[in-house]
Amino acid sequence: MDKKSRPSLKDVADRVGVTKMTVSRFLRNPELVSEQTRSKISKSIEEIGYIHNRAPAMLSKSSSKSIGILLPSLSNQVFANFTQGIEYVTNDRGYEVLIAHYGYSDEIEEKKVASLLSYHVDGIILTGTSHTSKTLQMLKTANIPVVEAMELTDDPIDMVVGLDHELASYTAVKAMLDSGRNNIGYFGARLDNRTKLRMQGYDRAMISAGEHKYHFLTHKRSCFTLGRELLDRALLECPELDGIFCTNDDIAIGTILACGERGIRVPEDIAIIGYNALDIGQAITPKLSSVYTPRYEIGEKSASILLDKIEGKSNRKNIYDLGYTITTGESFIK
Repeated sequence: MDKKSRPSLKDVADRVGVTKMTVSRFLRNPELVSEQTRSKISKSIEEIGYIHNRAPAMLSKSSSKSIGILLPSLSNQVFANFTQGIEYVTNDRGYEVLIAHYGYSDEIEEKKVASLLSYHVDGIILTGTSHTSKTLQMLKTANIPVVEAMELTDDPIDMVVGLDHELASYTAVKAMLDSGRNNIGYFGARLDNRTKLRMQGYDRAMISAGEHKYHFLTHKRSCFTLGRELLDRALLECPELDGIFCTNDDIAIGTILACGERGIRVPEDIAIIGYNALDIGQAITPKLSSVYTPRYEIGEKSASILLDKIEGKSNRKNIYDLGYTITTGESFIK
């Protein structure tokens, strides 16, 4: 059976009794069409389910009024918050958002960047600072504004918005050390760039204090059940474990639940600090102490400076550090 074709511009025009040019004019700027004709076209579009094809206009104009976003994960709430911040700005300023998912792979990111550029996007937001040489060359050739988000670099492609993950982690681990914890483990998953930055902060704090480092790592995708798996490994290698710093809240929450199953008191026996301060961390007992990362605000700022540059407005700087805080929870008490 032949696939049913989508309703066309001509279908709408024939139904209303006007030219395709009139319907096209209505779609570009309804005010250019009489009120009576506007009403008829709008009704016809709704009745036949016509979907406007913007691709020809995007390819023929100097501005597509669209931007691309590269996300490493579609299941992680961190990037949902980040994208919400972006769309708050783009919706207000009349831009469309094209989202591509690259699964933490620099090689897949390269392919997705090429795909987004083929749609003539006006700018791109990348969630990271690690890219292949081909990706960098494509972005240079495209000559469009680019924002690298979520982490910082001293040498951005164009602009960067994020926070210092190494410093945030150092601060959290140092607070645990200052509270009298000495045998602190680092739980990390996937081992992407931000996980490694957080591990560097953990390492710096432990080395500065003259304490032994304990890394418990996996290449697996992060999830709650990993907390139990990493805790089991940690207690075998370090029975005297009295503190855990986790690369994210998923693992931290899983670890708290696993401690409860083992009869380990949190924070009395083992203190735990997570990362990202997701709301679910406040729904468990004890409430999770965590590093708060301003994901929504990073999205907002990224979109704002990107659109400003697209529209020819100058930005005061190209590096934006939005900072972090350590939340007051119950899984770690100073």
